[in-house]
Amino acid sequence: MPLLYIDMNLALFDLDHTLIPLDSDFEWGQFLARTGAVDAEAMEKRNAYFYEQYKAGTLDPIEYLEFAFGVLAQFPRKQLDAWHRQFMQEVIAPAILPQAKALVQKHQDAGDLVAIITATNRFVTGPIAKAFSVANLIAAEPELTDDGEITGRLVGTPPYGQGKVVNVHAWLAGLDKTLSDFGASYFYSDSQNDIPLLSIVTHPVATNPNALLAAHAETQGWPVLKLFT
Repeated sequence: MPLLYIDMNLALFDLDHTLIPLDSDFEWGQFLARTGAVDAEAMEKRNAYFYEQYKAGTLDPIEYLEFAFGVLAQFPRKQLDAWHRQFMQEVIAPAILPQAKALVQKHQDAGDLVAIITATNRFVTGPIAKAFSVANLIAAEPELTDDGEITGRLVGTPPYGQGKVVNVHAWLAGLDKTLSDFGASYFYSDSQNDIPLLSIVTHPVATNPNALLAAHAETQGWPVLKLFT
């Protein structure tokens, strides 16, 4: 019989525009274009195409991830990792603000089970989760070869929209837990794309919400948190 975790809370965080005031996937594409790793004009056009779909809530996550993983698969992992270290230093580190780290730390100090769940892929977001000292990351998973090279294919269900609910349930099941095992469950997000997951936790928090989520949060009486100006 699984143990109950009624005395433990669960705190889930979206990443882009929630914990950091930018879209890490979009910025990664821009970074590759700036460094000359990819054709700048083609990348910026494709990047903007998908980003506008994401903001509008019309993104096909599989189409996007096949594109993103296909770009990564063009390069050896050693080169990708070197570029990512530069990306962290130049783009991500300046965007990790004290108030966002303090929010995560507050839940960690309370003994909550903390995870970041993001539609952005694990290659881009893994080091960012580490920068927040969050060990649990639910992200889009690239298929890897035995020696860690990215093949360009997607593994599993994209954690986007209803897919975040699917992934959270699967992750908790792997820990012999369910959502109802927790005394309270929190989810912080900025986007209307995350309404499915926000709707099933006990404490949804619209965090730096876009206009569509802000309107929905008002109708539902959800609290609104502004981490960034």
